[in-house]
Amino acid sequence: MRPNQLKRDLRAGQICPGTWLSLGNLLSARYLTRVGFRWLTLDIEHGPWDWESACHAFALIAEAGCVPLARVPANRHEYIKRALDLGAHGVIVPMVNSAEEARAAVAAAKYPPEGIRSVGGNVHALNFGTNAGQYLQHANDELLVILQCEHITAVEQADAIFSVPGIDAIFCGPNDLAWSMRQQPGVAPKAEAIFAAQNQILAACQRHRVPAGIHCFSAEEAARRAKEGWQFLAINSDLRFLLDGAVAALKPFRVGMTAEEAGQY
Repeated sequence: MRPNQLKRDLRAGQICPGTWLSLGNLLSARYLTRVGFRWLTLDIEHGPWDWESACHAFALIAEAGCVPLARVPANRHEYIKRALDLGAHGVIVPMVNSAEEARAAVAAAKYPPEGIRSVGGNVHALNFGTNAGQYLQHANDELLVILQCEHITAVEQADAIFSVPGIDAIFCGPNDLAWSMRQQPGVAPKAEAIFAAQNQILAACQRHRVPAGIHCFSAEEAARRAKEGWQFLAINSDLRFLLDGAVAALKPFRVGMTAEEAGQY
């Protein structure tokens, strides 16, 4: 069974950049596998991916030598199991706000005795270049379980959550985290408070020796985050790359136009 190099590199402390696939488009995914990203995540939570298109995307990413991941729609056993059965090499689980929820996510991704994932299918084995028997024997050691820390409640429970066995990385969702910190509708928290919460996540990851990840919105931010100690770096998304390029091309004609104004927050 082909090893999951991303899992090994994260454990070794390496910086691992990737990006988000939010368009639900197989051809754009195919191109992005070839530019050097270490991993690509299908956003099944908020994007238009259905399970069949996700299955094909996992395959083309894996066959290009990149690592296919899935952000599942919610922390539910059937979502986690299905993404892995269809060939994802790991899952990113949103809105994990307690140690109990963290344990449930890990259990859903692992076969017994470490978890409760049921046995079935064979597509997953194809994406590791092996057969179903070998996959079942080694999957618990090769698949990635990445939990999202994207609510201030999770920050407050960070030590309890991050100490749960079986977690391969923590991923900070900065937008949802900032929204969860609003004291009243329409009033955003101060930037200093947001950065302080992010730094709490990073410090807790370092205490528990769990790789820390965060979504970055530019190459410059990603480079800065890497220096701070973040390892699992999502740089923009396929949609953001598309809009940034289009906005740059139109800038001489529409001065001041931004990707946000073009429809991407």
